[in-house]
Amino acid sequence: MASSANLRLKEGKVLPIMETFFSIQGEGFHSGRAAYFLRIGGCDVGCHWCDVKDSWDANKHPMIEVSDVLEELYGKSIDTVVITGGEPLMWNLDYLCNKLKDLGLAIHLETSGAYPMSGSFDWICISPKKNQDSLLDILKIADELKIIVHNKNDLKWAKNKQNSVSKSCKLYLQPEWKMKNKVMPYITDFIMENIQWEVSLQTHKYMNLP
Repeated sequence: MASSANLRLKEGKVLPIMETFFSIQGEGFHSGRAAYFLRIGGCDVGCHWCDVKDSWDANKHPMIEVSDVLEELYGKSIDTVVITGGEPLMWNLDYLCNKLKDLGLAIHLETSGAYPMSGSFDWICISPKKNQDSLLDILKIADELKIIVHNKNDLKWAKNKQNSVSKSCKLYLQPEWKMKNKVMPYITDFIMENIQWEVSLQTHKYMNLP
């Protein structure tokens, strides 16, 4: 029985689902658009400013059949699913993405890029973390690079990461929520000197949305 369960997990037919919810995308390029969010538990990157630390321990979240997750989508006015975490690439996402594609849905990924790619996506947002850096292969295919700015040194790191993404990749600087009043002047000055970058704000928090 245990080996069968492990095989289903390896195949991505069950996943440690933390939560699912329909909301408004609050950050980055797709900010302001309705989307269905699928948050997968498990993350060992360990950012000290993470606002979903409950996602870190995958064992805290039930292993749920992907087929049960898909049933929640039937008959709903949804065209986009955002797979987030935790760190979703810790798990095999091939099966989940194939089934979502069968439903005709656009699939977006939010990842640190610290694990090898699985699944097939219409949009990949990478938010690299210094604790466990992004893989170069994933940076090269990113549609969106989002750097969380906690202090002034993060701006130098952002320019370094820019060298690893494609020319078409959208570039965003996002103030860490608790530090936003302090770092926004840094971000503003940086963007006015580096006009290919844009500001991303966590607008869902202003709207009291999940």
